[in-house]
Amino acid sequence: MDYLNISGVVLESRLRTVSIVRELLTTLREQAARKPQQPAVTFVSDFSDFSRTVRDRAHLDEHSRRIASVLQERLSPGDRVLLLYSPGIEFTTAFTACVYAGVIAVPAPLPGRYRHERRRLAAIARDAGVSAVLTQRSDLPDVEKWAAEEGVAGAVCHPTDSADGDPDSWTAPEVSPGTPALIQYTSGSTGEPKGVMVTHANLVANVERMARLFGNDSGTVYGGWIPLYHDMGLIGLMLPGLLCGSGYVQMDPMSFLRRPYHWLRMLDACDVGFTAAPDFAYELCVRRVTDEQLATLDLSRLKAADGSEPVRAEVVAAFSERFAAAGLRPDALIPVYGLAEATLMVSGTTGRPALRTPVGITALENQVLKPAEEGEASRVLTGCGAPAGADVLIVDPGTREPLPEGRIGEIWLDGPCVTAGYWQNEDATDATYRARTCDGRGPYLRTGDLGAVLDGDLYITGRRKDVLVLHGRNLHPSDIEYELRSQHEELEGLHGAAFMVGDDDAVDIAPAIVAVHEIRAHWGAERLGRIAVEMKQTVAREFGVPVAAVVLVRPGGVRRTTSGKVQRSTMRALYLAGELDTLHLGEDPLLTAALAGHRRVSAR
Repeated sequence: MDYLNISGVVLESRLRTVSIVRELLTTLREQAARKPQQPAVTFVSDFSDFSRTVRDRAHLDEHSRRIASVLQERLSPGDRVLLLYSPGIEFTTAFTACVYAGVIAVPAPLPGRYRHERRRLAAIARDAGVSAVLTQRSDLPDVEKWAAEEGVAGAVCHPTDSADGDPDSWTAPEVSPGTPALIQYTSGSTGEPKGVMVTHANLVANVERMARLFGNDSGTVYGGWIPLYHDMGLIGLMLPGLLCGSGYVQMDPMSFLRRPYHWLRMLDACDVGFTAAPDFAYELCVRRVTDEQLATLDLSRLKAADGSEPVRAEVVAAFSERFAAAGLRPDALIPVYGLAEATLMVSGTTGRPALRTPVGITALENQVLKPAEEGEASRVLTGCGAPAGADVLIVDPGTREPLPEGRIGEIWLDGPCVTAGYWQNEDATDATYRARTCDGRGPYLRTGDLGAVLDGDLYITGRRKDVLVLHGRNLHPSDIEYELRSQHEELEGLHGAAFMVGDDDAVDIAPAIVAVHEIRAHWGAERLGRIAVEMKQTVAREFGVPVAAVVLVRPGGVRRTTSGKVQRSTMRALYLAGELDTLHLGEDPLLTAALAGHRRVSAR
């Protein structure tokens, strides 16, 4: 397949909107020539003495040419290369080597411990048709074992921290703005992962728009803990640091999860001016950074993007207030909205504190976003700023009619940050990337996200597929999950998933809500039973709807993507199949009987 023509007129028409495209390779080489000794990538590995591994721009350039010369000997332009790396500086070098070689990078997590993780990685390798797997010597045995066990044939595993390859034998590849630079596989929050083709033009446009929106300049150091196989880490932090900033600083995600303070300390000690993280990371800092640790921090130089929907208003407020004592400015925490299909960023707030708007619940359930009147029941939503990475249209997903400000609909996008489509998946590309309004305008990218524009800010209200339609009302599962956590201290800091059963032909029962939530096991069986009953009462009181089942699972039992998004469709499938490892199950008898019949049929 000719990947340059895979999206036909969609890719061609969008490329014409790019004003000035600086080619990635040219920019990387120019930076190395101008600032050879400037740190390009830094990895902080030991927080007791703050030891760091650094690769400056000159060495990054040399090592990238060394690896690229090997790739050019063995591969052809446009071949796909799987990148599997532990945290450290080697991923950055491997990615830039792919740019230097004219091949397409496919970032992915290392083979995990769990069977579903290893199968998913094998599916990515097969779908992309990878010709090589790049890794480092310490990970090579596990990678080779995974490849053998999963039958990933035809892809040679190569450690890039070896000294082979002649940098002087490298030749610059011929690429165009429309050439894919990477295939970013979606994290699968709402379905099977698909490979998003991100072009050179997409990456440059997104980096340039982010820098302008946030006011970052060539002196800005970028840094964070997000894995680089995730688009927020790769495109939101690493690439801006290399292309238009003063480098990128990385730490191991596990260091953050064990001690969130390490992230903030790294930002301070390494003079990081811009970071990004999913919503849960800021909540974790509020809960686990102590007063003594807070007193050691200076966050006055920091801007931080909160970029995993939903961006919760209470988290934005709590983080801003908690770390104001460390010098964090009121406008430093920046709610943003984005997705892989739009390269990364669509909208963001900057130059002012985030808008936290109480909106009327009744209007919200009727697909209208309007500020709540005094005394009216409300939910507080966070504005994600004005659209900056794409042109935004709010559309009725059923009629495809464009909607005015304040009406909730599906978010459709156009512009140079909209990617080229899904790799080897023309049907999905056609359905997602080639939407047209009822009056023929388009093509647009259908995001699947619901939201509205109010006073110029984009508000995200949920996923179209996740909305719970019950008795003519539109309920958002994130609202139910939030109320359960906020009203039951046993659930604090843990994750839940609310979804519907009986809303299709899978289960022969009237539509009903199921709430799955993590809880710590030490409460005991009797207390767990009371908590489940109280959770049902909370939903009935706050939302006026019954809950047919409450499923309590251990911490980690609710599946999430790498950015922290709850995989509700996955949790629903596991529940219907009876495959959840439950601590307690409180289920209506009619639902129990219906599920038993469903599982008998499925087992045949």
